[in-house]
Amino acid sequence: MLVLKSSKIDRRVKYTRMVLKESFIDLLEKKDISQITIKEICENADINRATFYAHYSDQYDLLRKIEDEFIDSIRDYLDELGQKNNKENPVLLTEKIFEYIKENAKLCKLLLSERGGLNFQKRVMMLVYDTVINELTGNSNISKEDAEYVYSFTITGCVGIVQKWLDDDMKKSPRFMAEMVIKLTIGLINLLKANKPIKY
Repeated sequence: MLVLKSSKIDRRVKYTRMVLKESFIDLLEKKDISQITIKEICENADINRATFYAHYSDQYDLLRKIEDEFIDSIRDYLDELGQKNNKENPVLLTEKIFEYIKENAKLCKLLLSERGGLNFQKRVMMLVYDTVINELTGNSNISKEDAEYVYSFTITGCVGIVQKWLDDDMKKSPRFMAEMVIKLTIGLINLLKANKPIKY
């Protein structure tokens, strides 16, 4: 009986959080988070305010929780993939991220927009940071420090690429997008490796 009761409570908690998140996401599509009230979120979800505060401190906390879940889901997805294939490579890892983004296009487009947080954008691209940096420095004479500068430079570009891809209704395949991101990054690395002076 205790197990059944606990299971029922867990289902109720999951349902409550789900409808609150859906209500919040619907509102965030229409206006900035600073203009969204707890009252609106609760009315849309048909949940009372006391129940909301039992799960979240405010709308910003709710957004952070949504971002955390998204990041954790991608990380778990990549970890599972890594266990199946120990010879992982940057293109495949990046492709899997694009596939996950495609599967969650509505939420991702919202989180990567101005209504999401800049920190979230960086967190997404940093998921493959170690793998890419190791790959870029492993078989070359370029230093890790230089590789980090290049990768930091490309993070902003990668976020822009993802945003455009989503705006274009993801017409290009995840594989194509992954190869583009990695080629651009490696291209910058090769320019640094060449160490040739720039002609003006």
